[in-house]
Amino acid sequence: MIRKPARKETARKPNMREAILAAAEELFSINGFNAVSVRDVAQAAGANPGSVTYHFTTKDGLLLGIYQRHCAPMNQRRSELLAAAARVRDPQDRLEAIVRAYVLPAFSSGSDLAGGGARFTRLRAIMSAEGNEVARRIIAQTFDDTSHAFVDAICACLPSIPRAEIVWRSQFLLGALYYTLVTPERVSRLSRGETNGADPAEAIEQLVQATVASFQAPALDRGEPARTPPKIPASAGPLPR
Repeated sequence: MIRKPARKETARKPNMREAILAAAEELFSINGFNAVSVRDVAQAAGANPGSVTYHFTTKDGLLLGIYQRHCAPMNQRRSELLAAAARVRDPQDRLEAIVRAYVLPAFSSGSDLAGGGARFTRLRAIMSAEGNEVARRIIAQTFDDTSHAFVDAICACLPSIPRAEIVWRSQFLLGALYYTLVTPERVSRLSRGETNGADPAEAIEQLVQATVASFQAPALDRGEPARTPPKIPASAGPLPR
């Protein structure tokens, strides 16, 4: 059963195409891509299925439209900030500026409009978890160029760290970014109210400082023998959430 949005958006949609995009983004972010049909999207948008296929041809085209709606301004802003970071002379300050150039645009819209927002981040996290091949292609098409530029800039700052390890650490940053935007209440709860997980300025600085430290960690010593991972007892419960 498809879960519907808790409330209808009150903002006036400028046209049917935007109404369909907004409805699809909301449904995909709640139910995932695979569980939602074109008919579900049309019903939520107050349209008929023919309108969805007229504007986007297929459900795959609809998902691509959602990514393009958000990521064109997000990637443009990242590129602008990355160019500014490259002009910073102090190596430590430059590294921090590069990481901030990646993190900041994801927080740039608290209203879930183009350029960022928690709803789109939740959708991205769900798409990654589903392992959908269509989503994989769209993500690569949308983000790989800016991701390569980001990794290149980090490598230039840290020439002693192999590129493969920079890629691993940037992958961890992406996971942290997803989790920070999607479940801010967890930070508030586990800190017992000492900090507010929904404070974007605090979240950005914490992410930047933690990521810079991880990038600067020494490279793995490949000369050491591989360690055997510890055995987890069968009775062990799930990881804490």
